Amino acid sequence: MAMPEKKTSDKKSKPAKNEDDAALLEQVFRDVTPLPGRTIKPVKTDVPKVKPNARRAPSSALPPPAQQPAPLLPELTHGDAPGVDKRTMQRLQRGKVEIEGRLDLHGMTQHEAYAALTAFLSSAQSAGKKCVLVITGKGLRPDGSVGVLREAVPKWLNQSPNRERIQSFRHAAPKDGGTGALYVLMRRAK
Repeated sequence: MAMPEKKTSDKKSKPAKNEDDAALLEQVFRDVTPLPGRTIKPVKTDVPKVKPNARRAPSSALPPPAQQPAPLLPELTHGDAPGVDKRTMQRLQRGKVEIEGRLDLHGMTQHEAYAALTAFLSSAQSAGKKCVLVITGKGLRPDGSVGVLREAVPKWLNQSPNRERIQSFRHAAPKDGGTGALYVLMRRAK
């Protein structure tokens, strides 16, 4: 009688980690902020160390907090309102929300207007204001184009540090300036 052959284990062996995988993983973790009280452990590989003079991917050490990238927030357009209730947006559209601060950018250069907008939003957030009005002016030109500030301010509102300070913005009601002004809903200060 013949003896049956012994079956080999069906367990799949883990592929050996290689240096390329480790470098890729380090690159992925470079922009990750660990949860409070947690750390990201460096990846260990079974591959021999690289020559001392060879270039290597950056370590998984996180940069200091001041260099952390801003949280990724969706870009806003007029009337976008992630996290804002429908009733508040309807009141805003009708011009029924109390305006707690105003900034008039008429006559400013782009550089002056950007600096004024950033400082205004910072102080409005620090003061706990909920809704502010930013007046850009309509800037309608004979050729049909719009003013520089009217076009630039929505872009500036989407850039850091302003984007982290606001929830939403939309054109003002006609009584507050219409398309030449913006209602800006502020986030609470952290």
